This record gives sequence, structure tokens and C-alpha cells, in this order.
Amino acid sequence: MQQWARFAILGAMFVTAYLLILAWQKDYGQKAADHVEPPAVVAQAGNNSADLPTQQSNSAATDVPQANNTAQAATSSAQTTQHGLISVKTDLYNVWIDPKGGDIVRLELLSHEKSKDSKQPFVMLQNDKNIYVAQSGLVGPNGPDQNSTGRPLYETAKTAYSLADGKVETDKEGQTHKVLEVPMVFKMANGVEVFKTYRFTEGAYPIGLKQTVVNRSNANWQGQLFAQLKRDDAIDPGKSSQGIFTLGTYLGGAWGTPDEHYNKLKFANFDDEKLNQQAKGGWIGIVQHYFVSAWIPDVGYTAHLESRNSGKDHIIGFRSPMVDVPAGKQYEFKATLYSGPKIQSELKDLAVGLNQTVDYGWLWPIAKLLFVGLQFFHGIVGNWGWSIILLTILVKLILWPLSAKSYRSMAKMRVIAPEMQRMKEEFGEDRMRFSQEMMALYKREQVNPLSGCLPLLLQMPIFLALYWVLMESVELRHAPWILWIQDLSAMDPWFILPLIMGVTMFIQQMLNPQPADPMQAKVFRLMPIIFTVFMLFFPAGLVLYWVINNSITIFQQWFINKNIEKQRAKTAE
Repeated sequence: MQQWARFAILGAMFVTAYLLILAWQKDYGQKAADHVEPPAVVAQAGNNSADLPTQQSNSAATDVPQANNTAQAATSSAQTTQHGLISVKTDLYNVWIDPKGGDIVRLELLSHEKSKDSKQPFVMLQNDKNIYVAQSGLVGPNGPDQNSTGRPLYETAKTAYSLADGKVETDKEGQTHKVLEVPMVFKMANGVEVFKTYRFTEGAYPIGLKQTVVNRSNANWQGQLFAQLKRDDAIDPGKSSQGIFTLGTYLGGAWGTPDEHYNKLKFANFDDEKLNQQAKGGWIGIVQHYFVSAWIPDVGYTAHLESRNSGKDHIIGFRSPMVDVPAGKQYEFKATLYSGPKIQSELKDLAVGLNQTVDYGWLWPIAKLLFVGLQFFHGIVGNWGWSIILLTILVKLILWPLSAKSYRSMAKMRVIAPEMQRMKEEFGEDRMRFSQEMMALYKREQVNPLSGCLPLLLQMPIFLALYWVLMESVELRHAPWILWIQDLSAMDPWFILPLIMGVTMFIQQMLNPQPADPMQAKVFRLMPIIFTVFMLFFPAGLVLYWVINNSITIFQQWFINKNIEKQRAKTAE
């Protein structure tokens, strides 16, 4: 029976390691992120009308929606082939807008660094060596984005905007924020004016989009709003370098509706499993490690969600219903763009299921509880490393009654080990008699050898869930602890924590009953070394959890061993 318990513990440890290795391999990309060129060399994204979606399902040559009717060929007299980008600076963003089409062609996150060793802001959207842009406009029979001369060239009052110059507004909760609006206008030859306005709010990542059609012509205007994300096959720049391993999560498309909250759609399946869904209150997005970009249609209309490939680029977006604007009237389209870190508190208020882009895997109930606990302790101590330590202590306290029973059984096994060795020598090769005597000894001493598996089986799902919390929670990206640990989501650069973990695992092993079988004893002596090698490349925060867990277990096991030995001595007297 003891032998089976040993094998069960060994198997559980290897299962843990195997599941973590599988997690490493899931959705991996290539080697390293491409170099990001400075904003000065950003290309003009809106020059190509092939970036827009099409109503023709088999039209692979175009990205923009094409109506069945010929688009109106009226253009602005101000349209030229040369134009500069419009820059916008807020407390969270550096944004560049291409007036040709009014697309966001570059977006930098000022609160997130490109890497731990770089002070450059993280580049979310770009249009240079790599393509990842947020496009929007009006298509249909009279849509300006669907005319014979290409995307419309919008006019602006200036080419540089700053939130510092914005106006102060009060929200529904009575809090004041600065708000910056970037207005653009396109005047068509027939008198129709198209206004496109981006709205930036202080301290908030969502960007509002308002597209207004003012029909000053003598005929009805017909068209629809489209908004989409266009990305090439570049690797995920949000992945963390882990030495010979590279931690990464899902990179690809995603969408949701009130009925189907969160669905993944890999880039390779944008055509084969094409998104073609009607939804009111839905969203589309592109998900990567720690960050997400998403378009959220206004809840006032039912949007058509769609995906397709255009050459080597992948496009996922939506279209509003076709709108008829009578002469002398106007109509306003609305949508919201989110392009930034996967902050659950912000995402859950934008659209149903958008917060599920923070994907904790199949252990998400445990992972969410762990994250809530980490947030609670972080609110007290202000450091994610100490928060992990406090969370570990809390988890051990919760599991203490269950694990204590197991440790008492293991302590008794340690005490009766000499008696078992004596029985083995006495009965020699008579295995049946030895098994009978051993079971009688277990019953007399009230020992359950399988109970030694319980602590590890309890810790395994917590360990795996914490792994995904560290992987998916952007709050822990580049989060420092103390001294040499300056990024809890990356491996320990000096391998100190993994070595400490190996030492604690060895001490813990010495406090447990040793296997009677010599081969098992050799295997178990190798386990601290094997797991130390594994832990060399794990996130430092995860290794920190295991070190504290082992340290508490050592104290708990030592305390119980001493009590059992005292009780045994009293009984012997």
C-alpha cells in the first residue's frame, strides 16, 4: 500500500509538470518581436480602399464593404496625394490618425513599457513593418469610403491635439474628467458633409467614435458604418521572454454576443470558419498576451459581425444596418474602440463577455478567486510579491485542517518505519505475509499511506490556476518584488528562487517517511533536482508561491512530527 502511495505522489508531481509544459506550448509564435519603427516613418494606412469590407461574400480582393450599387464618386476639392498624420496625446495614449480614411494607424500605451529594460511605450497599433490598425468609415451606395477615388481625405483644424487642451466634463458618478474631441470633416461635391470625431477621456482607455452624415443635397443618402481591425501575421509583442521557453497565450480573433459571450477565431480560420453573425450588444476583437483591441458597436442597432482575409492580412469587424438619410436631414453612427491592457474592471462594462479575453483556462473559478485575493492584499501592501506571499499563507490556512490530517498520517508512517523494516527482514520473501502484517500495523496505528497524496492533490489545481493568473493578469506584467526580482511574470534572472525551492523541497522530503524500496528512494531523492530544473524557467511569482508553500509545509510537518514522537514516547513509557 505504501508503494502505491509513493507512485501516486510521483505521478501527481509529473502530471503537474506536464500540464505546465502543455501550457507553455499553447498558441506559441515565433522567436522575438520585430523592431518597431519610430512614428515618423509610419505609412499611410488609408490609401488603399482594399482595406474595407465587402458585402460580396466571395470578394477576396477587397477589405471595405462594397454595396451592390455603384458608389457616389463625389470627392473633396481638398483631396491630395500627400498628407501628414494627426497626432493625439492623452494621459494614456500617443495616437496617430491618418486623415486619409480617418483610421488609427499607430497607438502607444504610455502606462506600459515595451519591455522591462526599455523605457519606450508599448506599441499596440502600428502601420510600418507590421500591420495592425483600427479602421472605420462609411460604405454603401453613397458611402465616401466606397468611391472610385479611394478613401476620403478628411480635413482638420490642426494636426496635433493634446488632452491638456480638452474640456472638463462631469460623469454620471459626479466625477470630473478632461475630455478631448478630435473632429474631422469630409465635404462631398454634392453638398453632403461627413463628420468623423474621436473622443478621448482622461484616465479611460475606451475611445469613442462618432460619424455624422449631414445631407445638404437634394437626394436621399444611403450608407452604413463599418469598423474593423486589420492585422498581419506578426508575432505577439506582449509575450515574455523566459530563456529557453517563451510564455505566450492566445493570439487571434475573438467575438461575443449577449447569447455567446466569448468565442475565439484563429487567424487561419478567418475564411474557413468565417464569422457571419447578427448581434445587438456584441463585439469583435483581436486578443494577444496581456492586451486586446476591440470594436464595440452602439447598442442602439443590430450589427453584422464578420471576418475575412485580405492577402496576408486578417480582418475582423462589423457593419451597421443600411441607413437612409433624407435630404435636409442628418444621421449619427456611434461605436467604441478599446485598444489597451486587459483590465477586467473596464472590459466588463463595455460589452458582455469582453472581460473573458482575460482567459484563465479551465481552472478559471479558482484563478478568479486567487486574483481577487491578490488584489485585496495588493490594496493593503502595494506590492504584488508580498501579495503572493500573503495569499499563499491564506491558502495554507484554509487547507490546514485537510493537510494536517494527512501530515499526521505521514508522521506516524515515519515513526513506524523501523517496525516496518523489522517486519520486512523477518518475513523476507513471503510477500503475502508481509502485506498482511503491514495492513494490520496500519490499522493498529490508524495510518493511511495514501493520505500522503492529499497535500499535493490539493495544491496542484491552485498551482496551475496561479500560473494562469500570472500569465493573463496585466497588473502583474513587469511587477517588481524586491532586490533582483523586478518582474514577477518573468523567470528569476539569477535562479535564486528556484534553488531555494529545491532546498525547501529536499528538507520537506527529509521530514517525510522514506521509501523502503531502494529504487523508489533514489527516484525521490532526484525529485528536488528535477523540479528545480523545471522551476528555473517558470515565472518568479509562481516559484515564490511554491517556496512559501514549501516553507509553511516544513514548519507544519516538523510541528506534527514532534507531537507524534512525544505521544509515541509517552505511550511507550
